[in-house]
Amino acid sequence: MIGGLPIGFAEPLVLIGLITLPVLWWLLRLIPPRPWSIDFPPTRLLLEIAPKEETPARTPWWLTLMRLALAALVILAAAGPLWHPPLATTASRAPIGILIDDGWTAASTWDARMRTANDIITRAEDDRRAIALIPLSDGPRDISLEPASSARVRLHDMKPKPHSIDRTEALPSITQFVANIHDVDLVWLSDGTDTGRGSDFIKNLSQTLGGHAITVVAGGVSGPRALVAADNASGALAVKVLRADPSAQANGNVRALDLKGLTLGDAAFAFNADAHETEAHFDLPVEIRNDIARIEISGERSAGAVQLLDKRWRRRTVGIVSGATADTAEPLLSSSYYIQRALSPFADVRLAQGESPADAVTHFLDQNLPMLILTDVGNAGDAHDRLAHWVEDGGVLVRFAGPRLAASEDDLVPVKLRSGGRILGGTLSWDKPQPLAAFSRESPFAGMTVPDDVTVTRQVLAEPDAALSDNTWATLADGTPLVTAAKRGKGLIVLFHVTGDTRWSNLPLSGAFVEMLRRIVALAGTTNVAEAANAQTKTVHELVPPTRVLDGFGNFIAPPSTARPVPTDFSGGATADHPPGFYGPPDGLFAVNTLAPTDRLTPLDFSPLANARFEIYRTSEPQDLRGPILLAALALFLLDTIVVLFLGGGIQRLMPRSSRAAAASMILFAAFALTASHARAEDIRVGNVPQSALETKLAYVVTGNADVDSVSKAGLAGLTLFLAQRTALEPGDPIGLDIAHDELAFYPLIYWPIAPGAPRPSEETLKRIDTYMKDGGTVLFDTRDAVSAPPGPGGETRSPGMMELRQILSSLDIPELEPVPRDHVLTKTFYLLRDFPGRFSTGELWVEALPSAEDEERLGRPARGGDGVSSIIITSNDLAGAWATRADGQPMLPMVDGEPRQRELAFRSGVNIVMYTLTGNYKADQVHVPALLERLGQ
Repeated sequence: MIGGLPIGFAEPLVLIGLITLPVLWWLLRLIPPRPWSIDFPPTRLLLEIAPKEETPARTPWWLTLMRLALAALVILAAAGPLWHPPLATTASRAPIGILIDDGWTAASTWDARMRTANDIITRAEDDRRAIALIPLSDGPRDISLEPASSARVRLHDMKPKPHSIDRTEALPSITQFVANIHDVDLVWLSDGTDTGRGSDFIKNLSQTLGGHAITVVAGGVSGPRALVAADNASGALAVKVLRADPSAQANGNVRALDLKGLTLGDAAFAFNADAHETEAHFDLPVEIRNDIARIEISGERSAGAVQLLDKRWRRRTVGIVSGATADTAEPLLSSSYYIQRALSPFADVRLAQGESPADAVTHFLDQNLPMLILTDVGNAGDAHDRLAHWVEDGGVLVRFAGPRLAASEDDLVPVKLRSGGRILGGTLSWDKPQPLAAFSRESPFAGMTVPDDVTVTRQVLAEPDAALSDNTWATLADGTPLVTAAKRGKGLIVLFHVTGDTRWSNLPLSGAFVEMLRRIVALAGTTNVAEAANAQTKTVHELVPPTRVLDGFGNFIAPPSTARPVPTDFSGGATADHPPGFYGPPDGLFAVNTLAPTDRLTPLDFSPLANARFEIYRTSEPQDLRGPILLAALALFLLDTIVVLFLGGGIQRLMPRSSRAAAASMILFAAFALTASHARAEDIRVGNVPQSALETKLAYVVTGNADVDSVSKAGLAGLTLFLAQRTALEPGDPIGLDIAHDELAFYPLIYWPIAPGAPRPSEETLKRIDTYMKDGGTVLFDTRDAVSAPPGPGGETRSPGMMELRQILSSLDIPELEPVPRDHVLTKTFYLLRDFPGRFSTGELWVEALPSAEDEERLGRPARGGDGVSSIIITSNDLAGAWATRADGQPMLPMVDGEPRQRELAFRSGVNIVMYTLTGNYKADQVHVPALLERLGQ
């Protein structure tokens, strides 16, 4: 790097030659141009004599400057200039130690980091220097040198970790390494982000190195961004977006998905100048917000850019029905006021307004609420039976006592109650107000701190029986129950033996009241509330194993063998033992995220590294500038030649004065005519030959349905990019075809999505398709309805798309079809495949049926294929939907009920199909190679 410009030199010592330019200037100024040599006709000499001397005594300054520029260009070209040069190390033969930040903060720019490390290893290999790779996530370990080739293999196997790394754990190993190998060239490939104890690492590293130099590579790429502290509030779901570098990208989008990967909503965010955090808000209905299981930053490939949500983030809707008459306007005297205030931070509260308790209960049951609270309601009247069935089906009913409940005989209570109530501390009572004693270890309240300021002055008593102690969640100091609960079917009934206001106790004024309601609300909305209540009471510290975890790039993978279970009260950030992801059974997933809610990102301060040399990451390949510089030097040389000829009279001697202008005009005219004729010939050549005939392209049928056509185009574009990246084939951009008019012969494969309601092609169009298929073309029909096929054997062939496809193919000469056999050439064309999934994985891939495998000609062949290619391929797995990508490189559509690698397998299926249409039974013919070679040897 020179002066901040991305330019370097392969041989910088050659630049010393620029020092000779002043000497060259002095020499050129001393040598005048060659004098003119003319004949001596006296008369002409007298006519053309000038009044003063016009021949300069020395070389003109502009000509000298041009020659100096020519010399400077030659010297620069000899020095090997490079645009975006690779990272430079010292010129010594000392070994190189590469420190690599490999936490989640490095994932979004992992390719640039790997490219830089690979450049260092390549140069070390040329210089025969040993390499030591030091991932800072490994912690204490023995660091040893290895050959560059071995280091390259290890480098390619490295992946970013899905958790934050503690760099200080690697300091003892680095200290020991530097002490053992004094002459070592250290390079730190840093992500520039401090997720904790970064300043301690840099200070200790500076002390370890002493006066030893180190190269720090940071910057030049966008810094990481992360998500923390998702909050499903009353109006919207908010999530904090973090960044460490204030100069990083300030705008973006956050996307919300459900457990199946379906997009539920998007939210934009924007950072203020120099701000390190902002918020994104999803303004969605609470029912949709409760289905969100994953929030991610669009275009950000890292585990920190993903926030996973489980049932703890669900915001339940709770209905409150009060039995008190609406005889007061003071809210502090309302029996539902304190309950509403306690629930509002974590639940959506709906109050019954102007209705009888029976009508209010019926109204809330019609809304399918997961939880109801009845405050001093004696009985539910006509809604009793329906309310009982609702509880048995999984509803949570919470009741608060009061005069009406004490006087009623309602059976929707967890324990049998005594009639009337018990007064403590009154003028006619010897009993004193009772404090709260303890929470049952078998209740959801287990682990809560017992408040010492809560007292009860009146309560509804329970009849003593054998099951009372099992159904008691909280008791008073005298042993009487304060909160009881009992299972009813799949549901739960909870009773507070005091009122929901302050008439019978000051419990509603306590913070414990909010936490008690929060734990009860957490039970609502689960598949089996009763079992969930039991699980919560018995497994406060239960360990749950990982189900699906995130890798460093934020993709779901199977849990590694090193992943350990987490307790259900785990609330910190992910670690190496507890990677981010979902833990526990599918019906009770527990989310562990990369960052804790209180974590923040800050930039690393490298100032303590006094002897550090700083570089930035290269985002493109180095470009050799010697060619352009030598061309510029050649142009200056030709210009200098022309100038010397002109000043020396050479041009005048070559041609008469009168013909000079004509000759120049002829030269210009000839050059223009040659250029014009060449361009015209090129236009004629290109104009006569269609572009599709000049390069291989994939094509799709334009159905007229804008959504289907856009997915087809994006899908084939994604497959084209995948082919260019993974194979030697580089197809052109896919093209949409009007099969009724466009020429089909240029395209080896045509993708035809079956769109519901699309008009049936005409008979003439179907004849063109039939001709195309008989001439060697292949049509891939995709009904895209595997998930909607009727259940049972043969259901796939009776789906709506298949029925419509049958009508289209009824007039075509279609051969007998069969599902792709396990030994078909399609399974081995490029990748070894067993299935051909798309967005769906339940459908079959149908091809032209082949002769029996027992045919004598095919005995012993590992792959089956006809003499050519199947002219028709049929699937229902929506291949284009799996291939389709947006402009930012993210998938356009989610996968449905598939494994994490399903999209990769869908792309591989597309590669096999394309290679099959282009190469035919090439793979099947390879089995004859040994026999052919043996014959050639004979």
